[in-house]
Amino acid sequence: QVQLVESGGGLVQAGGSLRLSCAASGSIFSINDMSWYRQAPGKQRELVASITSGGSTNCTDSVKGRFTISRDNAKNTVDLQMNNLKPEDTAVYYCNAEIGERYYAGSYYLRFREVWGQGTLVTVST
Repeated sequence: QVQLVESGGGLVQAGGSLRLSCAASGSIFSINDMSWYRQAPGKQRELVASITSGGSTNCTDSVKGRFTISRDNAKNTVDLQMNNLKPEDTAVYYCNAEIGERYYAGSYYLRFREVWGQGTLVTVST
């Protein structure tokens, strides 16, 4: 059973920093894109940042220059370094990954599916 487990959330004052980590475990053959999403109270979930297996990154305009996404392909982990946090960054942050699993059905096949973590709460106080 493939799963993603996040850690690193918490309470921080405005201007502070937090580092979120996400580790994938289970029967993993490969991982394509890994991403961080967030969902603030009363709002829709939004993409914060993503990173390809080759290391190309993308992030939403509101966090550019403040957040950095990185990954370790050998460890199947993705991190989100968040600096100069603002109260509007308060949200539940979710790790997301497109994970390839090999399975046997007469022959070996590879299938990719989207996996979500359980979420970690980040609260930024004024």
